[in-house]
Amino acid sequence: MKKVSIIILLSLAIISLPQAFAQKKNLSYQEAYGKKRPKLTKPLPRITGWLDDTYYLENKKVDDKSAIVKVDAKSGKELVYFDYNEQNKNLPEGFSFNRTIVQSDDMKHSLFTKDQDLYYYSMEKGELKQITFDSKKINNPAFSPDFAKLAFTRANDLYVVDLLSGKESRLTYDGSDVILNGRASWVYYEEILGRSSRYKAYWWSPDSKKIAYLRFDDSPVPEFLLFNSEGDRGIIERTRYPQPGDPNPLVNLGIVHINNETTIWVNTFEDNDRYVAWPFWTNDSKELIYQYLNRDQDELNFYAANPEDGTVRKIYTEKQDSWVEFFEDVYVFKDGSGFLLRSDKSGWRNIYYYDFDGNLISQVTNFDWRVNGISQVVEKTKTLFFTGTGGTSTDIHLFSIKLNGEKLNKLTETSASHRTVVSPGGKYFYDTYSNFSTPSKMELLSTKGKSIRLLGDSKLPAMDDYNWGEVEMFTIPTEDGFELPAMWILPPDFDPNKKYPVIFTIYGGPNAPSVRNYFRRSFGQDYLAQNGIITFIVDHRGTGHHGKKGIALMHRNLGKWEMHDYIEAVKWLRKKPFVDSGKIGMTGGSYGGYATCMALTYGADYFTHGIANFSVTDWRLYDNVYTERYMDTPEQNPEGYKNGSALTWAGQYKGKLLITHGTTDDNVHMLNTMKFIDKLEDHNKEFSLLLYPNKRHGWGGPKRTHLVREQTQFWFRNFLGKEPNLDE
Repeated sequence: MKKVSIIILLSLAIISLPQAFAQKKNLSYQEAYGKKRPKLTKPLPRITGWLDDTYYLENKKVDDKSAIVKVDAKSGKELVYFDYNEQNKNLPEGFSFNRTIVQSDDMKHSLFTKDQDLYYYSMEKGELKQITFDSKKINNPAFSPDFAKLAFTRANDLYVVDLLSGKESRLTYDGSDVILNGRASWVYYEEILGRSSRYKAYWWSPDSKKIAYLRFDDSPVPEFLLFNSEGDRGIIERTRYPQPGDPNPLVNLGIVHINNETTIWVNTFEDNDRYVAWPFWTNDSKELIYQYLNRDQDELNFYAANPEDGTVRKIYTEKQDSWVEFFEDVYVFKDGSGFLLRSDKSGWRNIYYYDFDGNLISQVTNFDWRVNGISQVVEKTKTLFFTGTGGTSTDIHLFSIKLNGEKLNKLTETSASHRTVVSPGGKYFYDTYSNFSTPSKMELLSTKGKSIRLLGDSKLPAMDDYNWGEVEMFTIPTEDGFELPAMWILPPDFDPNKKYPVIFTIYGGPNAPSVRNYFRRSFGQDYLAQNGIITFIVDHRGTGHHGKKGIALMHRNLGKWEMHDYIEAVKWLRKKPFVDSGKIGMTGGSYGGYATCMALTYGADYFTHGIANFSVTDWRLYDNVYTERYMDTPEQNPEGYKNGSALTWAGQYKGKLLITHGTTDDNVHMLNTMKFIDKLEDHNKEFSLLLYPNKRHGWGGPKRTHLVREQTQFWFRNFLGKEPNLDE
């Protein structure tokens, strides 16, 4: 009887397998793009950082109330560190710790804003005090290292407030529409200091007594006019935007002494056409190191400035035949011995240890793979923790090494992209990781290689209810020896005897890889896969997988090697019997839009369809810092600009192209699209155009919903010969 029961159960299980598989469902349009998106993952623990080498801080619910707990890394024991409800009792109505604008890592100092004024809260004192009183917009407030003062910019001038006395001091007096003190000019924000700076261009000294800041004079920079269609007559927006060959903003570096509110101007060789940025202080605050890059961007110097008189001495020089980029993540040793920087002068990004006279102490890493960043330096044990690809260019791993270059250890094992945070003393790290087939997990480990515990797994059982496309990663060989990393998402019911259209999803800028080993469950791409369209992603030789050797090929040649390698990928795809060679598309935005425009013109014999979003179409029209880094000026490189322009190849266009642009895009101006369609019209070419009034460089909201619908309909109509069911 018992054996019979087992046989019956097994038979029922076998019979139910096809039914169970049949229950898996495809995404609907509304699930992929609309308001019915399925919940397939859960949040991982919200760890805010390490408190010290024993405890980390985590934001979580305790007895259904929000709190920050400090967690003993070894035991997992938790203690409430910051109780939001209790601390909120110290705040007046209208304030909440869920709405701080700046907060110290240890939660002891918080900043709030109300009616554009600033309010400071000390957790130790349990009190809130108003520290500004003129209700004018304040930008980029930042505590001094000792948390006794607060600096900020207002109306393009730099200010400081003493948090104890409440005294406000104005440190500069000439701020205007074209003079900016401690606030970046647009091209510096976009291309040098980066968007994460939020235009902040000042730096506290470690002793909290001085502030280094950049002063910009935008008056030499030509204006660019944007038309805003609001109102019945429209509005003209005037922006300062230097195109290749144009004058740059005039930049000076000042050091203001807080005690006497006096600025000492650093000698930055104002007569030279150059860029000055990314200063950093020595730990004793006795010198400010600043970076000086020539206009051609092929020689960078470090100068050490005396904050008392502004005199400088050169301590480091790097020159390359292609270009040199600013060093953004310099580590300064607290013991005063020197600094670490990541340079690609060897052909790969490696870490070097220099003293403050520019002498090389050691080349800490010496690999033929990319070192991504410095994670932690433990000076006591002379140990560096850093992230890098290792031998697989699509992975990211954590490593440790001694500062003399010995005792390399790989601390993460799973082939994946690992985001790690190392404790201050280098004892533990927490690791958030995923790969192309596995959703994100979070794990706590010791730096000796032992897993302490799994902190979280984001995957929910509901993920298994859907028919997902098959994700595969591989490489494509070129005829001259490069292996191009690639991946695709195949339909879940893939049949090698059928023909499938392919969409290249591209960004493609220099040193900007898209093929990375992380979980990228894109509902939109899976929706296309489930409807019989293959999404394809490939990185050309200049995206960073082959070091500076590959990247430098793009020098003076934007467009050339991207198109060469994308065409190589098409040739490879055409050899696959299941690929429909008459339906090879490309889509991308910004640089990806540029690649799409080039693919449908220069590469018109290979690419048949495309959607180009907010695209650069001619490098003469983009900003000078980015463009000249790779292309030099139009006067220096006329053939490069000509050959790299989609306008040059517009006459070869013969496919189907949808072009979109926001009309007030202040990054890639709509002028790019206007000049491109002007050429297409002159050649009597057929194309589609969608303009999004008063939208900048990318957008959300209802117009994003409209764009997604139009893009989906474009692929369905042209690749599948039908309409998507938008109401599903």
